[in-house]
Amino acid sequence: MSNTRPHNNLLNLKQSALAAAVSLAMFSTVSAQEAETPDDGAQKPDLYEQIIVTGTASGKAVRKVDSSFATTSLSAEDIKKLVPKSTADVFKAIPGIWAESSGGVSGANVFVRGFPSTGDAPFLTVQLQGVPVYQPPTLSFLENSTLFRVDETISFMDGLRGGPNSVVSNGQPGLTTNFLLKEGSDATEGLLKYTTSSYDLQRLDGVLSGSLADDFYYMIGGYVQQSSGIRDAGFNSEKGQQFTINLTKELDNGKLNFFTRVTDDHGAWYLPTPLVDGVDNEYTQLGTLNRQASIQYGPDGTSEAFDFGEGRGWDGSITGGSVNLELGNGWTFVDRFAFTKGDADTLGLVPNGTPKTIAELVAIGEDNAERYQDENGNLVPVTGAVTGTEYADSTLIQQVGRWVVRKEIEAFTNDLALTKVGDNYEASFGLYASDFSANDWWSIGNQSYHVIAQGGENLTGIVCNDMQDSCVDNGGWNYDINSTGDGKTTAFYAALDYQFTEQLSADVGIRRENHEIEYSVDEGLDGSIDKVVQYDESDTAWTLGVNYQFENSSGVFLRASEGSKMPYFDDFRDNYGAYEAGSNLIFDVSQYELGYKLARNNYNFYATAFFNESESSQTPFPSAPSQRFFTEAYGVELDAVWFNDNGFSVTLNATLQETEITKSDSNPELVGNEAQRQPGWQLRATPSYDFEIANYMASVYANVILVDDRFANNENTVVLEGYEQLDLGFTLLTEEGLKFELSMQNVTDEDALTEGDPRNPTAPNGRYIMPRSATFSVSYEFY
Repeated sequence: MSNTRPHNNLLNLKQSALAAAVSLAMFSTVSAQEAETPDDGAQKPDLYEQIIVTGTASGKAVRKVDSSFATTSLSAEDIKKLVPKSTADVFKAIPGIWAESSGGVSGANVFVRGFPSTGDAPFLTVQLQGVPVYQPPTLSFLENSTLFRVDETISFMDGLRGGPNSVVSNGQPGLTTNFLLKEGSDATEGLLKYTTSSYDLQRLDGVLSGSLADDFYYMIGGYVQQSSGIRDAGFNSEKGQQFTINLTKELDNGKLNFFTRVTDDHGAWYLPTPLVDGVDNEYTQLGTLNRQASIQYGPDGTSEAFDFGEGRGWDGSITGGSVNLELGNGWTFVDRFAFTKGDADTLGLVPNGTPKTIAELVAIGEDNAERYQDENGNLVPVTGAVTGTEYADSTLIQQVGRWVVRKEIEAFTNDLALTKVGDNYEASFGLYASDFSANDWWSIGNQSYHVIAQGGENLTGIVCNDMQDSCVDNGGWNYDINSTGDGKTTAFYAALDYQFTEQLSADVGIRRENHEIEYSVDEGLDGSIDKVVQYDESDTAWTLGVNYQFENSSGVFLRASEGSKMPYFDDFRDNYGAYEAGSNLIFDVSQYELGYKLARNNYNFYATAFFNESESSQTPFPSAPSQRFFTEAYGVELDAVWFNDNGFSVTLNATLQETEITKSDSNPELVGNEAQRQPGWQLRATPSYDFEIANYMASVYANVILVDDRFANNENTVVLEGYEQLDLGFTLLTEEGLKFELSMQNVTDEDALTEGDPRNPTAPNGRYIMPRSATFSVSYEFY
C-alpha cells in the first residue's frame, strides 16, 4: 500500500455441457436428450449448445448464444479448478466482477462493473435453484455469499450481470449468481471424497443420487470439515458441516422439485493487519491467547465473555422447491419458492489505528493517559494478560477491537411466472414476493491494546485496557445496538420477446415493486428506541434489448435498463437524517450494454461493452455521517473458452473499466476521482492439458491471475498495488473410478493487498490475499 499511484479433467471436462443440460431440466421443458451433440457423436463440451437458465422472465432455459445479455456459466469441473476457499472465490471467474475473498469463509466484498461500494456486496444476489437465498443483498456484516457453501452437490452456476436483472427475481441491477443442484436419474450414482491440505484441513464430502420410484429421483449429499485455517490460528478456527436433499418428480406435463439444505459452518474472520515488519499474508491476530475475552456494553457497563474464535459463518437452512407445468396451447406455469432461517454471527479482533511501541504510550498524569506509574513515579511494566510476560518498551502493540455481532435472519420468497408462447413471441407475467426479517445485537469497538504477533495477547499495565473511556480518548470508539426489522417486497413484472425475422428479435420488460420496511433501533443498549422507520415506497424498473443473429452461432445485442438499489435496514440506520428529511433512499442505476457473441463446437467468445450511472451512499463506520455520491463507469468484459481434440483447453475472462465520481453531496473534492477498491483491469486465464498415463486419464492446469492497481479510498490518496497470482493443479483418474487431485494456490506466495483500513484509509493497515497453500484429495465415484 502506497500513497502515490504507480504507472498505471479429460472426461469430466468433455462432459460438462451435457451434465449442465441434465440439470437444466428443472427449469426447462427441454430435456437433456433434446440437446444437440457434435456431428462426430463424441461427448465434447459443445459450446455451441451451451444453455443458461438465469435471467429469463419465464424461468425457461435458452442457448447462451441466443441470449441478449451478459452471463457466464461454470460447470462443477470449472468450479473445482478454482479450488475456492469460499463461495466468493467462485465469482472471480465472472468478468466485470472484483471479489475480495480475503476475509475468510464468510464476509466477502464483491464489486460489480464499477458500481460504488465501501464493501460487503450490495450489488450481488445469490440464488439457489433460481430463488434468492435472502432478499436483501447486503446488510452490515452479512452479504449473500455468507449464506451459501459450495460442495459436491452443485451441478453448475450461472452469473448474470446487468441485462434483465433489474426486472426479474429480486430486481438486483448488478450481479445475480444462480447455483443449481445435481439431480438424480434412473441410474444410482455416488461419490465419496477425502480432502486434506497444507493447513491441516480434514474434510469428507459425499453425494448419492438415484431413483426412488418411476420418474421420482433423489440426490443427497454434503460434507463435514475442520482446519486450523489457511492462516493458522493455533486451534480449529474453521469447522462445519452441510447436508442437502434434492427430490425431483417428473410429470407428464412438467416437473416438481423440493430441496432442503442445512448448514452450520464458520471460520475465523481475517481482518486488515498492521503493515509492519514481521507481518505477512500468513498473519492473523486471532489465537489461543486471545480468543476468549470479556467486553463491557450498555450504560451500566455490563461485562460478558465471548469466544472470538467463532469468527463468521452461517448456522441455518434454506428449504424450497419449484413447480414447472405445461398447461397446453403454449402456456407454461413456473413457481419457485424458498424459506431461509438461521443465525449469521460475526465475532473478531479488528485493528484500530496506527501501531506503536510501548515506549510511545503516554504516561499517567498527562492528557489521554495510557501508562500507569507506581508511587515513586516509575512506569509500571506492561505484561501479557495470559502469560505474564514483561514486554520491552520497543514491543509493537496496537489497539484491537473485540467485535460481537449477533444476527438472526428469516425470509420466505415466492416467484411465479405464467408464460404464453406464440408463433413469433413469448410473453411472461410474474409476481415476486418476499417477506424477510433481521434481528441484530451488536457491541463493536471495545478496543484494548494487544501485542502485534501471531495470536498476540492482550496486555496489562495499560490504562485503556482497564478503562474503556480511556481507550475512547485515545482513538477508540464503541457502538452498541439492539435492532429489529421486518420487510416486504412485492413486485409485478411482465416481459415480451418478439421475433421480427429469423435474425432480428427484441425484448422488453417492466417491473413495478413495492418496498416496505418496519425497523427500530436501540442505540446504546439502554432499552429505549432511538430510531424508528416506517417506510412504504414503490419504484419502476425496465429493460429493453435488441438481438441480431448473423447466423445461428453468432450475433450482437444492444440493451438499456433502469433499475435501483432499494434501501434495507442498515441503510435507514446510517442515513436516518436523510430519511427523517423525507428522502426515499432509493438509488437509481442506469445501464447500457453492447455485446458480441460467437459460439462454435470447440470455442466461444463473448464480449460486452457497458456504461452505467449509479448513485450510492457510504458510512465509514456506524454513527458517522453518511456520504452520498454519483458514479459513472464504462468498460469491456471478455469471456472465452477454447479446446482442441488433443486435450488442450483454455478459458479466459478479462475486464477493462474506468470509473469516475461525478458528484458528491458531502465532499465536492471527490469529483473526478476513481471509485475506490476496483481495478482498472484484471485478467484470469486457465490453461489445461488432458492426457493419458498408462491407461489413466490425467490433467494439468493453471490459473493465471493479473490485477491492476486500485485506490483504497475515494479520495484516491492511498494506492493498493496490482499483483500477479499463479495457481497450479493436477488430477489423475483411474479406470476403477478413483480420482486424485493435487493443487497449489498462490504458488509464488504473493503478498498483495485487497484493501486498506476501511475505517481509516490512511492508517498503515491492510488485508492480504490468501498465502500459498496446497490441497490434496482422493475420491471414488461409482455408477
